[in-house]
Amino acid sequence: MVSEKRLNIGVLNVQGAVSEHAEFVRSLGDNVVLVKHPEDLDQIDGLIIPGGESTTIGKLMDKYQLSETVREKANKGFPLFGTCAGLILLADEIEGNEKAHLQLMNITVNRNSFGRQRESFETLLAVNGVAEDFPAVFIRAPHIVEFAADVNVLSEYEGRVVAAQQGNLLVTAFHPELTEDMRIHRHFRQIVDNYKKAQQ
Repeated sequence: MVSEKRLNIGVLNVQGAVSEHAEFVRSLGDNVVLVKHPEDLDQIDGLIIPGGESTTIGKLMDKYQLSETVREKANKGFPLFGTCAGLILLADEIEGNEKAHLQLMNITVNRNSFGRQRESFETLLAVNGVAEDFPAVFIRAPHIVEFAADVNVLSEYEGRVVAAQQGNLLVTAFHPELTEDMRIHRHFRQIVDNYKKAQQ
């Protein structure tokens, strides 16, 4: 159920599936802010980091001087939702000693867990508290290898953790924005709504 008060939800607009996430936000009745510069973050109540190429997105976040501001805000409770590459960007550690980027979430990820683009697939997943039958689209997806006690595992596929939440931080290894199912975005909307109410 969408509340009467619209939220301002940002979508990181440097690379990846920006328009698909933006359309979902609009469909839930909220305002979309395409985020490319630090001042854009002042206009929003929560931020979606889309899938794409994590190294490229990370470099562009640094170029536009977004990384440090996002990190500071998230450490104060600001909600972030990372899908696929977004999950990698939020991780504290990446297997193989590759330098992690935002280092916000207490997880270690395997960056290329599900193979190449041609090995992409879709499957129905149970996502705790969200859906019993979510149509998850995996494209060169990562998975969470290790996680701290304060990380809530939301979904697994063949023994691999593919969705999780740590307080204000939500991640999926798959691409909910490439389906017609808005239940995970609606879950993130609730996180954002709770955060905004707590600020008032």
